[in-house]
Amino acid sequence: MAAGLFVLSGCVAGQASPDTTRQDIQRTLDARAAAVLDHDAEAFGAAGREEFANLADVPLRSWEYRLTDVRRSGDRATADAQLRYRLDGYDSAPVTAARTLELAERDGRWYVTADRPGRGGAQQLWQQGDVDVVRGERSLVLGVGQDRARLRQIASDADRAVPAVAAAWPGEWADRVVVLVPDSLAAMGGLLGAPAAGYRGIAAVTTGETGRNGAAPADRVIVNPEAYGELGEFGRRIVLTHETTHVATRAHTSQATPMWLSEGYADWVAYRGTGRTAAQAAPELRRAVRAGDAPRTLPADEDFRFGTGADALGRAYEGGWLACELIADRWGAGALSDFYRAVGAQPRREGALEQALREVLDTNPEAFTAAWRDYVRLRLG
Repeated sequence: MAAGLFVLSGCVAGQASPDTTRQDIQRTLDARAAAVLDHDAEAFGAAGREEFANLADVPLRSWEYRLTDVRRSGDRATADAQLRYRLDGYDSAPVTAARTLELAERDGRWYVTADRPGRGGAQQLWQQGDVDVVRGERSLVLGVGQDRARLRQIASDADRAVPAVAAAWPGEWADRVVVLVPDSLAAMGGLLGAPAAGYRGIAAVTTGETGRNGAAPADRVIVNPEAYGELGEFGRRIVLTHETTHVATRAHTSQATPMWLSEGYADWVAYRGTGRTAAQAAPELRRAVRAGDAPRTLPADEDFRFGTGADALGRAYEGGWLACELIADRWGAGALSDFYRAVGAQPRREGALEQALREVLDTNPEAFTAAWRDYVRLRLG
């Protein structure tokens, strides 16, 4: 019995201490997050202090890191994490961003030595410079390297876009919009995590994940300061109303939603009530129709890819707009929004359009496409 107790005791004493690296690093990141919210530079640490200062005026409601992977080598570690943050008064759900952090252990504690975008991740605006904040009545504009007068103008443009979208879209949404204004086209590409050249000539884009069942993560409208700056008042109105429509409809946009519907609906809302004729709103498609090259099918998703050429891209957007115009004219504006929600409610692309056409519009893809071809010729011929 004594020998048995000795062996058991020896086994317990010889067990290795549990590895608490992950928990210890999570505590370090929790403290870093608390420092951001408390504006405590000393607690934040030396790594990324410039970015910390750039965040000073950004109205944050929450900020947290969720570890996804830790790789340790001695007193060094690399951690992959999801940064989740919300802007106070604007985000009902957090924005997520992949981060990779380098850490060093000293005296039993872990310290962040570097913080960068994770693989495939994009930059955040505060990593590009000091963030200037302008609050509109229904908008929040965050800019880097921009004159405040210009940011106030963009806030005014956004404030006009929000009620225009609310009047057209009957679904519930935040009734406000967040606009990011980087200091260059290259910086815009950094925020999107994509080559900037693909967005040359594009005045603005909306980021955000599609959502279902009425919930979607927060969206951001990102302005291309070069292209947006060349627009007149009407152009700015169209662009920001279009992008704000994407914000409003995000929760009802899913993998099942074809690009012609999501982009066409955004243009339909943007041009609604402006008095613009079809020829003015669809010049590229009008040229094609008059040249005897009218489209035979609704625009495919790949037709909306940036870099396909301005003429082809214009025809895709204009074709989607006229498809939505057709629905609103023939079945009514309410049926158009019902149709949009019905398509987005489907779990997959296959069969989604067919089902929504049948249930909401009492038609089928072949008949609808034929009606759209006739409508395009009627409006643009």
